[in-house]
Amino acid sequence: MKRDSRLYDLVQILRDGKLHTAEELAGRLGVSTRTVWRDMAMMAATGLPVTGERGLGYILRAPLMLPPTVLTPDELDALATGLRHLEANDPARARAAKSLLYKISTLLPQANLPREEE
Repeated sequence: MKRDSRLYDLVQILRDGKLHTAEELAGRLGVSTRTVWRDMAMMAATGLPVTGERGLGYILRAPLMLPPTVLTPDELDALATGLRHLEANDPARARAAKSLLYKISTLLPQANLPREEE
């Protein structure tokens, strides 16, 4: 798992407002506890409101709102694949699927979707 994806997943887990031990987080992410310690230290150093105490766990001190357009590469791929499938196989929804693909490519340039205008 790439570090960016792992950090995103860590934030998503911590958004529940509960304490999570490094061991628990490591198990959920498939990494070592040492990796979790490094990731959490890096997140705290960048200003995310995360705190941790040995033996207790990590928690977000304040609610963290992520923009709804933050999608993982796999989520973007799944969304684009589904929309392309609709465009090709459902004439009633083809125009809407094509329009939505265009909007996604405009709003999320990191998706690297072809930008075909309507």
